[in-house]
Amino acid sequence: MRQAGRYLPEYHEAKGNHDFFECCRTPEIASTLTLQPIERFDGLLDASIIFSDILVIPQAMGMVVEMVDKKGPHFPSPLKSPDDGQYFQVLNKDVDVAAELDYVYKAITLTRKKLKGRVPLIGFCGAPWTLFCYMVEGGGTKLFIESKKWIYRYPEESKALLQKIAEICVEYLALQVQAGAQLVQVFDSWAGELSPATFKTFSAPYLAYISEHLPKKLAELKLDPVPMIVFPKGANYALDSICDLGYNVVGLDWLIEPADAVKIRGNRRVVLQGNADPGVLYGTRTSISETVKAMVDGFGGGKKGWIANLGHGITPLVKPDDLKFYLEEIQRLTSR
Repeated sequence: MRQAGRYLPEYHEAKGNHDFFECCRTPEIASTLTLQPIERFDGLLDASIIFSDILVIPQAMGMVVEMVDKKGPHFPSPLKSPDDGQYFQVLNKDVDVAAELDYVYKAITLTRKKLKGRVPLIGFCGAPWTLFCYMVEGGGTKLFIESKKWIYRYPEESKALLQKIAEICVEYLALQVQAGAQLVQVFDSWAGELSPATFKTFSAPYLAYISEHLPKKLAELKLDPVPMIVFPKGANYALDSICDLGYNVVGLDWLIEPADAVKIRGNRRVVLQGNADPGVLYGTRTSISETVKAMVDGFGGGKKGWIANLGHGITPLVKPDDLKFYLEEIQRLTSR
């Protein structure tokens, strides 16, 4: 999950007057922000994740995306329908993934040098379904009216755009690995807005496309395969099939019991990642300890076969010392 962010006072100092996407596009700033949690929580984090955003892909596809203060991402001109001229422009644009997103690769290379092997560096992208939602909704939403219109009124046109995004994701992730990323993660933040049937049609095939074609693309670049993580938030109803999508790690949100997830996974060679409720970081130290213990016990205890994490990103106004305590409790309770 995203490690850097507004909860860290040093984030605001380094960000200064730069807007969010300017920070993403400036390798030195992105690298500095990436390293802040690693340095603050020295020895408590086992990996670093590059500071960037999933919406750099729609930007590379020619769409305008702004980050509006206290509102979030905003597309001034979202895709309205297949008859929208912009749809054909986006669908048919020959995206130069290397050139358009070069700033991400530069930030990764710079960060790898600064990390000096302390922890591995994770690259990431948004999943096709989640990026599609943003591109048609124009930003965050609670109702997903436009997304549902598209898949139920224009299913074939939706699939064509999802496939286009999936192909870009493969190249983007491969170039992140070439730049120095040692693992990659695919965030399907809006997977839970789909029904079991529509997940099988509009999300799973494109997640599977990425996991199948990324190793092939890396081989073309004469690079070794890297571990692949998928995080389909809210899609616990599909966990059994998700474990067969070809990813090494499946991230879990906090809406499923770890022990239940372990049972569903069975003996498949899939590592589970998660899954404490991020909201516990607003609670007491006792609540944090109890939550961590339940998570550790649910995954079977110890340090093998799972990756401790939150069930989603760190939310605003969390106190850094409370996050530090959460991390320390994980270390304490898994070292027994």
